[in-house]
Amino acid sequence: MFDWIQREWIILQRLNSPSKIQDFLNKLQSHKKDTCFSPRVVLQKQKAHCMEGALLAAAALRFHGFPPLIVDLTASKKDFDHVIAVFQICGKWGAISKTNHAVLRYREPVYDSIRELAMSYFHEYFTDDGKKTLRSYSDPVDLKRFDGRGWTTSPKEVWYIPEYLAEIPHHKILTRSQISRLRKADPIEIKVGKMLEFPLSVLSK
Repeated sequence: MFDWIQREWIILQRLNSPSKIQDFLNKLQSHKKDTCFSPRVVLQKQKAHCMEGALLAAAALRFHGFPPLIVDLTASKKDFDHVIAVFQICGKWGAISKTNHAVLRYREPVYDSIRELAMSYFHEYFTDDGKKTLRSYSDPVDLKRFDGRGWTTSPKEVWYIPEYLAEIPHHKILTRSQISRLRKADPIEIKVGKMLEFPLSVLSK
């Protein structure tokens, strides 16, 4: 399938549930470099940020019969967007997420809709000063549309995928009046939100 080599096949074969895929992503070193590696390159380098983690998760899901779906979560200009891989089990939506922070992580497949799933990230999505910044979400994007460009195993970076996410329609989740009334996260939430899985000294490598 998609020219996976034997080493990749063995890894993907073991990742036979969303939970196992999430555990694998958690072990990958986080990084903040301006890259967009394909799943093959992520497996080679053993490092990923949220976009790259979502692509690898989608590829692993597809390996086991799920459609390779990702959802784009967009933030205000004061924060960063986030991308998740989504899946359905028994008609309920869940998500796999690569992040270096204590929040914006895995979601159990218990949500009735993509909106409900996206909104589960709302109260965790805030800046260092506590301002809540999640503003919109996309419909699921089926990565099969990029099969002709070899997105799973390309040695080159796959920037055309985030570029596509930036162009498609998104569903707004707040009105201006709602934004003006948002309460900041509590100090203890801000403190927890600054916790990192991998230290900053590692991220620069």
